[in-house]
Amino acid sequence: MKTVSFLTLGCKVNQYDTDAMRSLFLARGYEEVSAKDKADICVINTCSVTHIGERKSRQMIRRAKRLNPQTKIIVTGCYAQLDPKTIQQIDGVNLIIGTQDRTKVVDLIEAYGSSSQAHNAVHDIFETSQFEELHWAHPASDRARSYLKIQEGCNNYCAFCIIPYTRGKLKSRGVEDIYHEARRLDEQGFKEVVLTGIHLGNYGVDLGRQVDLADVVKMLLERTHISRIRLGSIESVEISEELVNLIATNERVCPHLHLPLQSGSEEILRKMRRHYHLQEYVDLISSLRARIPDLAVTTDLIVGFPGETEELFAETMATLKELRFAGVHVFPYSKRNGTAAATFPDQVSEAVKKERVHAAEKVAEQTATDYRRSFIGKTTNVLLEQQTEDGAWKGFTPHYCQLTIKGEGRKAGMICSTRVVSDDGAMLIGERIEEG
Repeated sequence: MKTVSFLTLGCKVNQYDTDAMRSLFLARGYEEVSAKDKADICVINTCSVTHIGERKSRQMIRRAKRLNPQTKIIVTGCYAQLDPKTIQQIDGVNLIIGTQDRTKVVDLIEAYGSSSQAHNAVHDIFETSQFEELHWAHPASDRARSYLKIQEGCNNYCAFCIIPYTRGKLKSRGVEDIYHEARRLDEQGFKEVVLTGIHLGNYGVDLGRQVDLADVVKMLLERTHISRIRLGSIESVEISEELVNLIATNERVCPHLHLPLQSGSEEILRKMRRHYHLQEYVDLISSLRARIPDLAVTTDLIVGFPGETEELFAETMATLKELRFAGVHVFPYSKRNGTAAATFPDQVSEAVKKERVHAAEKVAEQTATDYRRSFIGKTTNVLLEQQTEDGAWKGFTPHYCQLTIKGEGRKAGMICSTRVVSDDGAMLIGERIEEG
Protein backbone atom coordinates (compact mmCIF):
# COMPACT_ATOMS: atom_id res chain seq x y z
CA MET A 1 0.00 0.00 0.00
CA LYS A 2 1.29 3.46 -0.89
CA THR A 3 1.77 5.89 1.97
CA VAL A 4 1.28 9.65 2.30
CA SER A 5 2.12 12.23 4.97
CA PHE A 6 1.00 15.83 5.46
CA LEU A 7 2.61 18.98 6.81
CA THR A 8 0.66 22.23 7.21
CA LEU A 9 1.59 25.82 7.99
CA GLY A 10 -0.78 28.73 8.49
CA CYS A 11 -4.42 29.35 9.14
CA LYS A 12 -7.56 27.31 9.74
CA VAL A 13 -8.40 27.48 6.03
CA ASN A 14 -5.09 25.77 5.27
CA GLN A 15 -5.87 23.12 7.88
CA TYR A 16 -9.21 22.47 6.21
CA ASP A 17 -7.60 22.24 2.77
CA THR A 18 -5.01 19.76 4.03
CA ASP A 19 -7.69 17.58 5.59
CA ALA A 20 -9.62 17.65 2.32
CA MET A 21 -6.57 16.47 0.36
CA ARG A 22 -6.00 13.78 2.99
CA SER A 23 -9.48 12.47 2.26
CA LEU A 24 -8.71 12.31 -1.47
CA PHE A 25 -5.62 10.20 -0.88
CA LEU A 26 -7.35 7.89 1.59
CA ALA A 27 -10.22 7.37 -0.86
CA ARG A 28 -7.68 6.22 -3.45
CA GLY A 29 -6.24 3.58 -1.17
CA TYR A 30 -3.29 5.43 0.33
CA GLU A 31 -2.35 4.96 3.98
CA GLU A 32 -1.50 8.02 6.04
CA VAL A 33 1.71 7.90 8.08
CA SER A 34 3.47 10.42 10.30
CA ALA A 35 5.62 13.07 8.67
CA LYS A 36 8.56 11.47 10.51
CA ASP A 37 7.99 8.16 8.71
CA LYS A 38 9.21 7.35 5.22
CA ALA A 39 6.13 8.13 3.18
CA ASP A 40 5.93 7.58 -0.57
CA ILE A 41 4.38 11.05 -0.89
CA CYS A 42 4.63 14.10 1.34
CA VAL A 43 2.08 16.93 0.90
CA ILE A 44 3.30 20.29 2.23
CA ASN A 45 0.65 23.02 2.55
CA THR A 46 2.47 26.35 2.74
CA CYS A 47 1.82 29.82 4.13
CA SER A 48 2.68 33.24 2.70
CA VAL A 49 1.02 35.66 5.11
CA THR A 50 4.47 36.72 6.41
CA HIS A 51 8.04 36.32 5.17
CA ILE A 52 8.59 34.02 8.16
CA GLY A 53 5.82 31.75 6.86
CA GLU A 54 7.55 31.56 3.49
CA ARG A 55 10.91 30.81 5.09
CA LYS A 56 9.39 28.06 7.24
CA SER A 57 7.74 26.64 4.12
CA ARG A 58 11.09 26.37 2.33
CA GLN A 59 12.70 24.85 5.41
CA MET A 60 9.90 22.32 5.70
CA ILE A 61 10.35 21.23 2.08
CA ARG A 62 14.11 20.76 2.46
CA ARG A 63 13.73 18.95 5.79
CA ALA A 64 11.15 16.53 4.36
CA LYS A 65 13.46 15.65 1.47
CA ARG A 66 16.46 15.31 3.76
CA LEU A 67 14.63 12.93 6.10
CA ASN A 68 13.35 10.83 3.20
CA PRO A 69 15.21 11.29 -0.11
CA GLN A 70 12.86 8.87 -1.89
CA THR A 71 9.63 10.69 -1.08
CA LYS A 72 7.68 12.53 -3.75
CA ILE A 73 6.98 16.05 -2.55
CA ILE A 74 3.83 18.02 -3.37
CA VAL A 75 3.90 21.71 -2.46
CA THR A 76 0.56 23.50 -2.26
CA GLY A 77 -0.99 26.50 -0.48
CA CYS A 78 -0.46 30.24 -0.56
CA TYR A 79 3.33 30.34 -0.99
CA ALA A 80 3.10 27.81 -3.82
CA GLN A 81 0.48 29.99 -5.51
CA LEU A 82 2.50 33.17 -5.05
CA ASP A 83 5.99 32.02 -6.02
CA PRO A 84 6.05 28.63 -7.77
CA LYS A 85 9.27 29.47 -9.64
CA THR A 86 11.24 29.72 -6.40
CA ILE A 87 9.78 26.43 -5.20
CA GLN A 88 10.69 24.76 -8.49
CA GLN A 89 14.34 25.52 -7.73
CA ILE A 90 14.25 23.61 -4.42
CA ASP A 91 15.77 20.17 -4.88
CA GLY A 92 13.35 17.29 -4.57
CA VAL A 93 10.02 18.98 -5.32
CA ASN A 94 7.87 16.91 -7.69
CA LEU A 95 4.61 18.86 -7.96
CA ILE A 96 3.43 22.42 -7.24
CA ILE A 97 -0.33 23.06 -7.12
CA GLY A 98 -1.10 26.36 -5.38
CA THR A 99 -4.55 27.21 -4.02
CA GLN A 100 -6.72 25.64 -6.69
CA ASP A 101 -7.04 22.26 -8.42
CA ARG A 102 -6.54 20.49 -5.09
CA THR A 103 -9.25 18.03 -6.20
CA LYS A 104 -6.79 16.78 -8.85
CA VAL A 105 -3.89 16.29 -6.43
CA VAL A 106 -3.79 12.48 -6.55
CA ASP A 107 -4.05 12.31 -10.34
CA LEU A 108 -1.38 14.97 -10.78
CA ILE A 109 1.19 13.35 -8.49
CA GLU A 110 0.61 9.94 -10.08
CA ALA A 111 1.04 11.48 -13.54
CA TYR A 112 4.05 13.69 -12.86
CA GLY A 113 5.61 12.36 -9.65
CA SER A 114 8.33 10.39 -11.41
CA SER A 115 9.57 13.35 -13.44
CA SER A 116 13.08 14.61 -12.72
CA GLN A 117 11.76 18.19 -12.78
CA ALA A 118 9.05 19.75 -10.67
CA HIS A 119 5.75 19.97 -12.49
CA ASN A 120 4.20 23.42 -12.05
CA ALA A 121 0.41 23.06 -12.08
CA VAL A 122 -0.24 26.57 -10.69
CA HIS A 123 -2.68 28.67 -12.70
CA ASP A 124 -3.71 32.32 -12.54
CA ILE A 125 -5.89 32.46 -9.42
CA PHE A 126 -7.82 35.46 -10.76
CA GLU A 127 -9.22 33.35 -13.59
CA THR A 128 -11.11 31.30 -11.00
CA SER A 129 -14.53 32.52 -9.91
CA GLN A 130 -16.08 29.33 -8.51
CA PHE A 131 -15.63 27.91 -5.02
CA GLU A 132 -13.62 24.68 -5.21
CA GLU A 133 -15.60 21.92 -3.51
CA LEU A 134 -13.32 19.97 -1.19
CA HIS A 135 -14.76 17.35 1.14
CA TRP A 136 -12.89 15.76 3.98
CA ALA A 137 -13.26 12.91 6.42
CA HIS A 138 -11.98 12.83 10.00
CA PRO A 139 -10.25 9.88 11.62
CA ALA A 140 -12.66 7.80 13.69
CA SER A 141 -11.01 8.89 16.94
CA ASP A 142 -11.67 12.56 16.32
CA ARG A 143 -15.30 13.49 16.77
CA ALA A 144 -15.24 16.76 18.71
CA ARG A 145 -14.75 19.88 16.58
CA SER A 146 -14.62 20.35 12.83
CA TYR A 147 -13.88 23.25 10.53
CA LEU A 148 -16.34 23.89 7.73
CA LYS A 149 -15.02 26.09 4.95
CA ILE A 150 -17.77 28.11 3.29
CA GLN A 151 -15.89 30.89 1.52
CA GLU A 152 -12.64 31.54 -0.35
CA GLY A 153 -10.75 34.64 -1.54
CA CYS A 154 -10.87 38.33 -0.60
CA ASN A 155 -11.65 41.59 -2.41
CA ASN A 156 -10.43 44.04 0.25
CA TYR A 157 -6.73 44.55 -0.60
CA CYS A 158 -5.59 46.02 2.69
CA ALA A 159 -2.22 47.70 2.29
CA PHE A 160 -0.30 45.06 4.25
CA CYS A 161 -1.97 41.85 3.03
CA ILE A 162 -0.73 39.44 0.37
CA ILE A 163 -3.65 37.01 0.72
CA PRO A 164 -5.87 38.41 -2.09
CA TYR A 165 -2.98 37.67 -4.46
CA THR A 166 -2.72 34.07 -3.24
CA ARG A 167 -6.42 33.22 -2.87
CA GLY A 168 -7.97 35.38 -5.59
CA LYS A 169 -11.44 36.86 -5.79
CA LEU A 170 -14.13 36.28 -3.21
CA LYS A 171 -15.95 32.99 -3.85
CA SER A 172 -18.86 31.73 -1.74
CA ARG A 173 -19.89 28.12 -1.34
CA GLY A 174 -23.48 27.21 -2.21
CA VAL A 175 -25.85 26.91 0.74
CA GLU A 176 -26.92 23.37 -0.18
CA ASP A 177 -23.29 22.28 -0.51
CA ILE A 178 -22.65 23.69 2.96
CA TYR A 179 -25.68 21.85 4.27
CA HIS A 180 -24.63 18.49 2.83
CA GLU A 181 -21.21 18.67 4.45
CA ALA A 182 -22.69 19.91 7.73
CA ARG A 183 -25.21 17.07 7.72
CA ARG A 184 -22.41 14.55 7.19
CA LEU A 185 -20.48 16.03 10.12
CA ASP A 186 -23.65 15.95 12.21
CA GLU A 187 -24.28 12.29 11.35
CA GLN A 188 -20.67 11.45 12.25
CA GLY A 189 -21.25 12.86 15.71
CA PHE A 190 -19.37 16.15 15.66
CA LYS A 191 -20.52 18.48 18.40
CA GLU A 192 -18.98 21.75 17.17
CA VAL A 193 -18.58 23.18 13.68
CA VAL A 194 -16.40 26.23 13.07
CA LEU A 195 -17.39 28.21 9.98
CA THR A 196 -14.25 29.44 8.28
CA GLY A 197 -13.06 31.27 5.17
CA ILE A 198 -10.60 33.90 4.00
CA HIS A 199 -13.20 36.71 4.16
CA LEU A 200 -16.00 34.99 6.04
CA GLY A 201 -18.11 38.05 6.78
CA ASN A 202 -18.50 38.81 3.07
CA TYR A 203 -20.07 35.44 2.42
CA GLY A 204 -22.72 35.77 -0.28
CA VAL A 205 -21.55 39.04 -1.84
CA ASP A 206 -20.59 37.23 -5.06
CA LEU A 207 -23.95 35.45 -5.02
CA GLY A 208 -25.79 38.74 -5.48
CA ARG A 209 -26.36 39.09 -1.72
CA GLN A 210 -29.27 36.64 -1.96
CA VAL A 211 -27.80 34.94 1.12
CA ASP A 212 -25.37 36.03 3.80
CA LEU A 213 -23.55 34.58 6.77
CA ALA A 214 -26.59 34.87 9.03
CA ASP A 215 -28.57 32.75 6.55
CA VAL A 216 -25.93 30.03 6.75
CA VAL A 217 -26.09 30.04 10.55
CA LYS A 218 -29.90 29.88 10.50
CA MET A 219 -29.79 26.97 8.07
CA LEU A 220 -27.46 25.02 10.36
CA LEU A 221 -29.68 25.74 13.35
CA GLU A 222 -32.83 24.64 11.54
CA ARG A 223 -31.57 21.67 9.54
CA THR A 224 -28.90 20.04 11.71
CA HIS A 225 -28.51 18.96 15.33
CA ILE A 226 -24.96 20.28 15.71
CA SER A 227 -24.59 21.36 19.33
CA ARG A 228 -22.27 24.30 18.74
CA ILE A 229 -21.80 26.63 15.78
CA ARG A 230 -18.75 28.86 16.06
CA LEU A 231 -17.83 31.69 13.70
CA GLY A 232 -14.31 32.17 12.39
CA SER A 233 -12.69 35.57 11.85
CA ILE A 234 -15.10 38.31 10.71
CA GLU A 235 -14.46 41.94 9.85
CA SER A 236 -16.22 44.24 12.31
CA VAL A 237 -18.05 46.17 9.57
CA GLU A 238 -19.68 42.93 8.42
CA ILE A 239 -21.50 42.08 11.66
CA SER A 240 -25.18 42.28 10.76
CA GLU A 241 -27.99 42.89 13.23
CA GLU A 242 -29.44 39.50 12.35
CA LEU A 243 -26.14 37.77 13.14
CA VAL A 244 -25.90 39.53 16.50
CA ASN A 245 -29.46 38.48 17.29
CA LEU A 246 -28.66 34.83 16.50
CA ILE A 247 -25.71 34.87 18.88
CA ALA A 248 -27.69 36.67 21.58
CA THR A 249 -30.74 34.42 21.47
CA ASN A 250 -29.53 30.92 20.57
CA GLU A 251 -27.28 28.92 22.90
CA ARG A 252 -26.07 26.76 20.01
CA VAL A 253 -24.27 29.77 18.48
CA CYS A 254 -21.08 30.30 20.46
CA PRO A 255 -20.80 33.73 22.15
CA HIS A 256 -17.37 34.31 20.63
CA LEU A 257 -16.40 36.75 17.88
CA HIS A 258 -12.95 37.13 16.36
CA LEU A 259 -12.90 40.70 15.02
CA PRO A 260 -9.50 41.76 13.59
CA LEU A 261 -8.54 45.20 14.86
CA GLN A 262 -5.02 45.32 13.30
CA SER A 263 -4.19 48.67 14.92
CA GLY A 264 -5.50 50.77 17.78
CA SER A 265 -4.43 53.99 16.05
CA GLU A 266 -6.79 55.80 13.70
CA GLU A 267 -3.89 57.10 11.61
CA ILE A 268 -2.39 53.63 11.15
CA LEU A 269 -5.79 52.15 10.28
CA ARG A 270 -6.09 54.74 7.51
CA LYS A 271 -2.63 53.87 6.19
CA MET A 272 -3.51 50.18 6.34
CA ARG A 273 -6.57 50.90 4.17
CA ARG A 274 -8.89 49.27 6.65
CA HIS A 275 -12.61 49.79 6.09
CA TYR A 276 -13.61 51.26 9.45
CA HIS A 277 -12.69 54.02 11.86
CA LEU A 278 -11.33 53.22 15.30
CA GLN A 279 -14.31 54.76 17.08
CA GLU A 280 -16.70 52.65 15.02
CA TYR A 281 -14.88 49.54 16.17
CA VAL A 282 -14.88 50.66 19.82
CA ASP A 283 -18.59 51.49 19.68
CA LEU A 284 -19.37 48.11 18.11
CA ILE A 285 -17.59 46.23 20.90
CA SER A 286 -19.52 48.21 23.50
CA SER A 287 -22.81 47.49 21.74
CA LEU A 288 -22.06 43.78 21.35
CA ARG A 289 -21.15 43.38 25.02
CA ALA A 290 -24.37 45.10 26.03
CA ARG A 291 -26.37 42.66 23.89
CA ILE A 292 -24.45 39.44 24.64
CA PRO A 293 -23.41 38.86 28.27
CA ASP A 294 -19.86 37.48 28.75
CA LEU A 295 -19.18 37.75 25.00
CA ALA A 296 -15.64 36.68 24.12
CA VAL A 297 -14.02 39.11 21.69
CA THR A 298 -10.66 38.07 20.27
CA THR A 299 -8.62 39.93 17.69
CA ASP A 300 -5.52 40.25 15.50
CA LEU A 301 -3.03 43.07 15.89
CA ILE A 302 -0.14 44.21 13.68
CA VAL A 303 2.60 46.31 15.29
CA GLY A 304 5.48 48.08 13.61
CA PHE A 305 3.51 49.07 10.50
CA PRO A 306 5.33 51.67 8.36
CA GLY A 307 4.99 55.09 9.94
CA GLU A 308 4.02 53.76 13.38
CA THR A 309 5.75 56.17 15.74
CA GLU A 310 6.09 55.71 19.48
CA GLU A 311 3.11 58.02 19.93
CA LEU A 312 0.94 56.02 17.53
CA PHE A 313 1.99 52.75 19.14
CA ALA A 314 1.02 54.25 22.50
CA GLU A 315 -2.46 54.82 21.04
CA THR A 316 -2.67 51.14 20.16
CA MET A 317 -1.61 50.15 23.66
CA ALA A 318 -4.27 52.40 25.13
CA THR A 319 -6.88 50.82 22.85
CA LEU A 320 -5.80 47.33 23.92
CA LYS A 321 -6.25 48.24 27.56
CA GLU A 322 -9.61 49.87 26.90
CA LEU A 323 -11.13 47.01 24.90
CA ARG A 324 -9.96 44.18 27.22
CA PHE A 325 -9.86 41.43 24.61
CA ALA A 326 -10.28 37.80 25.60
CA GLY A 327 -7.37 36.95 23.32
CA VAL A 328 -5.03 38.74 20.93
CA HIS A 329 -2.79 37.39 18.18
CA VAL A 330 0.04 39.94 17.92
CA PHE A 331 2.12 40.02 14.74
CA PRO A 332 5.07 42.19 13.75
CA TYR A 333 4.44 43.86 10.40
CA SER A 334 5.91 41.75 7.60
CA LYS A 335 6.89 43.49 4.37
CA ARG A 336 5.23 41.67 1.48
CA ASN A 337 6.44 42.59 -1.98
CA GLY A 338 3.49 43.36 -4.21
CA THR A 339 1.45 45.02 -1.49
CA ALA A 340 1.04 48.78 -1.15
CA ALA A 341 2.70 48.97 2.27
CA ALA A 342 5.92 47.45 0.95
CA THR A 343 6.67 50.77 -0.75
CA PHE A 344 5.65 53.00 2.16
CA PRO A 345 8.32 55.22 3.74
CA ASP A 346 9.31 55.10 7.43
CA GLN A 347 9.65 51.34 7.71
CA VAL A 348 10.08 50.29 11.34
CA SER A 349 13.19 48.36 12.38
CA GLU A 350 12.97 44.69 13.32
CA ALA A 351 14.32 45.46 16.79
CA VAL A 352 11.54 47.99 17.46
CA LYS A 353 8.92 45.59 16.10
CA LYS A 354 10.14 42.92 18.49
CA GLU A 355 9.89 45.29 21.45
CA ARG A 356 6.38 46.32 20.48
CA VAL A 357 5.24 42.71 20.05
CA HIS A 358 6.49 41.95 23.55
CA ALA A 359 4.76 45.00 25.04
CA ALA A 360 1.45 44.28 23.30
CA GLU A 361 1.55 40.60 24.26
CA LYS A 362 2.07 41.53 27.89
CA VAL A 363 -1.11 43.62 27.91
CA ALA A 364 -2.99 40.97 25.93
CA GLU A 365 -1.98 38.24 28.37
CA GLN A 366 -3.33 40.26 31.29
CA THR A 367 -6.68 41.03 29.64
CA ALA A 368 -7.04 37.38 28.60
CA THR A 369 -6.37 36.28 32.18
CA ASP A 370 -8.88 38.79 33.51
CA TYR A 371 -11.49 37.50 31.07
CA ARG A 372 -10.94 33.85 31.99
CA ARG A 373 -11.09 34.58 35.69
CA SER A 374 -14.46 36.29 35.27
CA PHE A 375 -15.89 32.77 34.90
CA ILE A 376 -14.63 31.47 38.27
CA GLY A 377 -17.64 30.39 40.31
CA LYS A 378 -19.87 30.18 37.22
CA THR A 379 -21.34 27.13 35.53
CA THR A 380 -20.53 26.43 31.89
CA ASN A 381 -19.92 23.46 29.63
CA VAL A 382 -16.80 22.10 27.99
CA LEU A 383 -16.38 20.12 24.79
CA LEU A 384 -13.79 17.42 25.57
CA GLU A 385 -11.09 17.16 22.92
CA GLN A 386 -7.87 15.78 24.40
CA GLN A 387 -6.91 13.66 27.39
CA THR A 388 -3.85 14.66 29.39
CA GLU A 389 -1.16 12.36 30.80
CA ASP A 390 -2.72 12.45 34.27
CA GLY A 391 -6.11 11.36 32.96
CA ALA A 392 -7.81 14.76 32.93
CA TRP A 393 -9.55 16.13 29.84
CA LYS A 394 -9.02 19.42 28.03
CA GLY A 395 -11.43 21.27 25.81
CA PHE A 396 -13.03 24.61 25.12
CA THR A 397 -16.03 26.35 26.59
CA PRO A 398 -18.54 28.10 24.29
CA HIS A 399 -16.60 31.32 25.02
CA TYR A 400 -13.40 29.70 23.68
CA CYS A 401 -11.71 29.50 27.05
CA GLN A 402 -9.64 26.36 27.39
CA LEU A 403 -10.67 24.32 30.41
CA THR A 404 -9.43 21.13 32.04
CA ILE A 405 -11.57 18.78 34.10
CA LYS A 406 -10.93 15.44 35.81
CA GLY A 407 -13.24 12.46 35.72
CA GLU A 408 -13.66 8.84 34.70
CA GLY A 409 -15.65 7.45 31.79
CA ARG A 410 -15.25 10.32 29.40
CA LYS A 411 -14.22 10.53 25.78
CA ALA A 412 -13.51 13.04 23.04
CA GLY A 413 -16.66 14.68 21.76
CA MET A 414 -18.57 14.70 25.06
CA ILE A 415 -20.00 18.00 26.28
CA CYS A 416 -19.86 18.14 30.07
CA SER A 417 -21.39 20.58 32.52
CA THR A 418 -18.79 22.02 34.85
CA ARG A 419 -18.36 24.57 37.56
CA VAL A 420 -15.28 26.76 37.10
CA VAL A 421 -13.24 26.68 40.31
CA SER A 422 -9.90 28.29 39.40
CA ASP A 423 -7.49 29.48 36.73
CA ASP A 424 -3.92 28.14 36.50
CA GLY A 425 -2.56 31.06 34.46
CA ALA A 426 -3.15 29.41 31.11
CA MET A 427 -6.57 27.76 31.32
CA LEU A 428 -9.59 27.31 33.54
CA ILE A 429 -9.96 24.43 36.01
CA GLY A 430 -13.42 22.94 36.33
CA GLU A 431 -15.13 20.40 38.53
CA ARG A 432 -17.82 18.03 37.36
CA ILE A 433 -21.44 18.79 38.07
CA GLU A 434 -23.21 15.54 38.91
CA GLU A 435 -26.22 14.92 36.74
CA GLY A 436 -29.51 13.26 37.59
